[in-house]
Amino acid sequence: MTVLLECPDLGIRRLHKGKVREMFELPDDRLLLVATDRLSAFDVVFPQGIPGKGRVLTQLSVLWFGATRAICPNHLITADMRGLGLPVAVLPALEGRSVAVRRTKRIDVECVVRGYLAGSGWKEYQRSRTVCGVPLPAGLRLNDQLPEPIFTPALKNDEGHDENVPESRVRALYGDRVTDFLKHTSLELYKYAAARAAEAGIILADTKFEFGQVGDEIILIDEVFTPDSSRYWPLERYEPGRPIDSLDKQPIRDYVESIGWNKQPPAPVLPESQIAETAARYEDALKRLREVLGR
Repeated sequence: MTVLLECPDLGIRRLHKGKVREMFELPDDRLLLVATDRLSAFDVVFPQGIPGKGRVLTQLSVLWFGATRAICPNHLITADMRGLGLPVAVLPALEGRSVAVRRTKRIDVECVVRGYLAGSGWKEYQRSRTVCGVPLPAGLRLNDQLPEPIFTPALKNDEGHDENVPESRVRALYGDRVTDFLKHTSLELYKYAAARAAEAGIILADTKFEFGQVGDEIILIDEVFTPDSSRYWPLERYEPGRPIDSLDKQPIRDYVESIGWNKQPPAPVLPESQIAETAARYEDALKRLREVLGR
C-alpha cells in the first residue's frame, strides 16, 4: 500500500501543514483538509508513515460527524473531491483521506474527556489523587473506569505540548457561555460515542475535541473519535490494573519509551513489524466501528 507522507501539488494555497493533516484554501469560505499517513507521537513526527492511516482517520471522522450531528453541528461539507476544481491527476491521492469543510475561527482549547484512569492521568493520580486537578476517589487502579466522565481542558499550542489548565482558566479566557457549551457538549459527545463504541466491542477510554466559531455558532471541527484523538480498547482485552492492548498508536509509544528515546527530534526509525502492527490496529478500529455506525 502506498504511504502518503506529503501532499501533491493541488494548485491551491496551502494554509497550514500540521503533524498529520495539511490544510488548503478553497473558494466560498471553505477549507480542504488532507490527512496524510504521517505518524506523530509525543509531538514528534516520525520518518516513516503508517500505511492507510490518513484514510482511516478521515473515514472514521466522516462516520462520527454524521452520527453526532444531532448533538452538535460540525464543519463537514463533503468527502467527495469531485467538483472542487482540483486537478484531476491528484484526485486518486486524495480519495478517502480528504474532506471539504466550513472555515471557522478556532477556539484554542483542546476539549479532553476522560472516562477511564489511563496515560498521564494515571501518573498524576498516583501523585495527588487528581487528574488535571479534578479530585478523584481513593483506591482506583490503572485503567479503572471513573465514577463519571470528567472534562479536563488544555490550551492548544501549535508548536509544542498543549497545556493542561483548570476549567476556571478557560472561563477567564472565553467566558461562561462558551465554556459551558464546550464542557456540556464534549461530555454529551463522549457519552454517546462510548455507548456506540461498546456496540462494536470497543471501550472509548478518553478522547479530545476541537471546536470553532462561525459568527455566534459553535461547531465541532478537525477530527472526531479517531485512533489519533481517542484511546480505544478492545473490550475482550480489558482488564483493570494492567496495561491494555489498544487499537491505536500506543504500542509505538511503548516501543520508543522501551528503547530509551528522549522524545526529542529526531524520532527513531521504527521496525517494520511495529509499522505493520499499528496499521492493523487502525484498520481494526475502522472495521469494527463502521459495522455499527454504518447501519
